[in-house]
Amino acid sequence: MDEIENKVANSGIITIDPEEFYTSGERVLFDIKPMLFQEVILKEKDFREQIKNTDWSQYKNKLVAIICTADAIVPTWAYMLLTLALEPYAKKIVFGDLSILENELFNEKMAALNIQQYKDARIVIKGCGEKNIPANVYVKLTALLKPLVKSIMYGEPCSTVPLYKAPKN
Repeated sequence: MDEIENKVANSGIITIDPEEFYTSGERVLFDIKPMLFQEVILKEKDFREQIKNTDWSQYKNKLVAIICTADAIVPTWAYMLLTLALEPYAKKIVFGDLSILENELFNEKMAALNIQQYKDARIVIKGCGEKNIPANVYVKLTALLKPLVKSIMYGEPCSTVPLYKAPKN
């Protein structure tokens, strides 16, 4: 009786799972709106007092996105002051919404990736998983890999969508 051959395992295809670039931790959206006078105007003295009286330890080890959902003019220094208050506690601070925070976290992990390890490889970028991976992650991975690899596919090794094949020299 012939032994069953796992052609996928023997194909030399390398799978990259974007979920491996996920940063664990609680994500928090910090909206500056409630700190504004009538949720419209930033009064410097009142704002500084609120920052001074806030228990920032509640943000310990959290991933924080700072935003203002009010239609108000907020000076840049106000966001900087918030950052200074959060910095001793928060694991990460960004300006923008939670999607910007998520993209920033993934970009940091991908920047640390040794992309040279994939030179001349056949790559499958895994598409299904338990976490919601931003489309930006797939775009960035594709751009990073294209100059180095023989091919890029999307999906699972047993069922892929071919995306790129390097020209033969």
